[in-house]
Amino acid sequence: MKRSYHNYWVYILTNKPNGTLYIGVTGGIDDRMERHIKNEGSKFTSKYKLKILVYYEEFKYINEAIAREKQLKNWHRQWKINLIEKENPNWENLWKPLDPETTLRLRSV
Repeated sequence: MKRSYHNYWVYILTNKPNGTLYIGVTGGIDDRMERHIKNEGSKFTSKYKLKILVYYEEFKYINEAIAREKQLKNWHRQWKINLIEKENPNWENLWKPLDPETTLRLRSV
């Protein structure tokens, strides 16, 4: 039976507060974050060491997530910063692995 409901995320990564920003979309935030941390997420995120999840939005349908990703990518940089700081004023890392063992493995990478 095919699932009619799935979670999708649009997310913003950075390397430091007010640093380089990356906007992505995924159907699996935990797997995607683990790949970013291991420098396997994308060439861009690997090059700029973007591993801090500072913002995300959750969607039920992939087409809505992709539309939002495209919208955010077209925004001015300051608008993106304002969006992050509205929800996460201290630019804290919002990603918490589901598996504590994952955290230990990733720290040694």
